[in-house]
Amino acid sequence: MSAFPIDYAAVFQALPGAVLLLTPQLVIADVNEALLRRAGRDRSQLIGRPLFEVFPDNPDDPDASGMRNLRASLERVVATGASDTMALQRYDVEARGRPGVFEERYWSPVNAPVLDAEGRVRLIVHRVEEVTDIVRAGLGAHEGDRERLEAELYTRAQDLQEVNDRLRRSHAQEREVVLALQEAMLPAPGPVGHHRAAVRYRPAVGALNVCGDWYDLADLPGDRMAVAVGDVVGHGLAAACVMGQLRSALSAAIRVVGGPARALEVLGIYARSVDGAESTTAVQAVIDWTTHTIAYSSAGHPPPALLHPDGTVELLDGATDPPLGARPEHVDRPEAHAAFTDDAVLVLYTDGLIERRHEDIDVGLARLAEALTRHQGAGAETLADALLAELLPPGGATDDAALVIIRL
Repeated sequence: MSAFPIDYAAVFQALPGAVLLLTPQLVIADVNEALLRRAGRDRSQLIGRPLFEVFPDNPDDPDASGMRNLRASLERVVATGASDTMALQRYDVEARGRPGVFEERYWSPVNAPVLDAEGRVRLIVHRVEEVTDIVRAGLGAHEGDRERLEAELYTRAQDLQEVNDRLRRSHAQEREVVLALQEAMLPAPGPVGHHRAAVRYRPAVGALNVCGDWYDLADLPGDRMAVAVGDVVGHGLAAACVMGQLRSALSAAIRVVGGPARALEVLGIYARSVDGAESTTAVQAVIDWTTHTIAYSSAGHPPPALLHPDGTVELLDGATDPPLGARPEHVDRPEAHAAFTDDAVLVLYTDGLIERRHEDIDVGLARLAEALTRHQGAGAETLADALLAELLPPGGATDDAALVIIRL
């Protein structure tokens, strides 16, 4: 919280740049004073009206493209939830008090989303800087070269648009590579001993938002199973590569050391040599069906959930420690144990399943517990599908989600 109360409505009106707030349906929700001055309009003429009804293209200019280009940019923002910087635009504006008379105007627009707690676009910030005087100065310097200069401006705008298109295609290709890499490193597991787990991985929406979430299961000597989930900070191919290294290291460590805490200590030491591994979170658990106990340790990760046969949910938060690399020196990690009875369910997951912007994590944990209790009798596969359907935002999450469910 700020030490001083801030009137953000007053700040919005005082911004020197011209700004419109639009709904996803492209209706004007608010406008600041700078925009009103540049557009020559009153608030009553704008608020609540469709954008392109107020600012149409010049009907006498067959080459007018400002409205088409702006609509395409705004629709990209709604579809992707990402900002879009437009190339220089000629977008003529109807003169104040002179209906049907359009003035030649040039603008440099940027469109940015305002997301809600579920990651959905609730508003679009449309900011424009008018560059009409600069363009006219260049045109006026050599009036005879007006057509050539206008053509050059148009060509540069088209070049910028092509660059934007190439970047979007490149981002889409990177997403495909990352997802293929994730799928190769996170295969659907077969039976571990005589036990079977349900696993799910859901990538975030958006070309660059695929992250470094992982899960791992391992059969241990005796009637025991090791299960882990982790989350690398960052996005894209780099995060996926770090994920692969850490997943492999933890999978090897849990097979040779004395338990979950020691495995995470080994992983922490290894992570110091891996660029991009800092602040990774992970939780490692070992299920022992002979003693009916779960040993676990967490490196800054959301707590596993243990659904008991009576429908109560126990959060395994008794051995929580900072993420990897958070301490400058080695400190032994804690380890805790929880008892279970037959037909209980153990759930491990990454924060993309429960966390929402501007929402306390306890709200997400409570939402998870309620869903588990409601589906208490479901099989592992059915429960996994139900949790994803109920807990992830309808339009897709802005963070990855990994999920492991084991009926004990």
